[in-house]
Amino acid sequence: MNAPVKIETTLKDWETDQEVRWCPGCGDYAILKAVQRTLPQLGSDPANTVFISGIGCSSRFPYYIESYGFHTIHGRAPAVATGVKLANPDLDVWLVTGDGDGLSIGGNHMMHVLRRNVNMQIMLFNNEIYGLTKGQYSPTSREGTRSPTSPIGSVDHPANPCAFALGSGARFVGRGIDVSKNLPDVLKAAHAHQGAAFVEIFQNCIVYNKDVFDAFAAPKGAEGQQLWLADGEPMLFDKGTKGLAFDADKLHFTVVDVVAKEDGTPDWQSAGVRVHDVKNRVMAHLLAELPFGTFPMPLGVLYDDPAATYESAVIAEREASVSGKEPNLAKLLSGGQTWTVDGSAQDPV
Repeated sequence: MNAPVKIETTLKDWETDQEVRWCPGCGDYAILKAVQRTLPQLGSDPANTVFISGIGCSSRFPYYIESYGFHTIHGRAPAVATGVKLANPDLDVWLVTGDGDGLSIGGNHMMHVLRRNVNMQIMLFNNEIYGLTKGQYSPTSREGTRSPTSPIGSVDHPANPCAFALGSGARFVGRGIDVSKNLPDVLKAAHAHQGAAFVEIFQNCIVYNKDVFDAFAAPKGAEGQQLWLADGEPMLFDKGTKGLAFDADKLHFTVVDVVAKEDGTPDWQSAGVRVHDVKNRVMAHLLAELPFGTFPMPLGVLYDDPAATYESAVIAEREASVSGKEPNLAKLLSGGQTWTVDGSAQDPV
């Protein structure tokens, strides 16, 4: 596998001539622009980049990125993306899916691409609803969600995408918000990770689940409910006036108030605020499952601990299996037990 050659591009180089067709106000527009702004900063080459999607509103993504792309079938994008990566490991593969596509019919495929640790970026747009098929409740819909398939309220307990990813063996798990200025930073961290990098993106479905994330994701007024995590930095939120402390005996977080020092900086040490460690898998699980309301919403990179990638293991196995062997098809066909059929023999009458 060769290291990718970085080139200079602009946002315009990643825009296609296709009309972008999502509902007016859809969060997908913001995610698209975030990705198109991020790719030039990564030095990505459109000729070496592939966007692969399944079925759903999010899965229109390949039409709007000026690169190679494949709009596949419902839930099977991880399998197709795995094949692409094995066929050409030098390609920069991005997988785009939604909470319905990736966690319902595609949950099995998603689990395997994560546990295998195939080197790609996986963006799961979570709007807690089936948008393309007209608003049915999805695997991530909250209990009580009213929809055409749950007219008096869903009784299902929702899936937690980040907890699912960690449970499937993902080595990178992150979270972002469609309209957040910090989303490109999460995408850059995912791209830098060697292996399957899973990023859940909270996305506002303006038609069927409008403003469901406003308590922590509204462009204005919700900043105090966002905990943006950074490796080696204290878990502070609400402009540094609050933080998360950790009780090691009971294995749970608590919210603590943080006072300012004389110089105006937060005195987080005295408050016992926990420092984030992206390699701590147990802590990542606890953060992924913090109940919002009692706690702020953890965002950014929850977990980042690289391991050997699937394609590197496949390539190594392939090379070892042919090492010292002669590529001779005729010899292969004539080896082992052989016999000759005498063409002169007559069939019995």
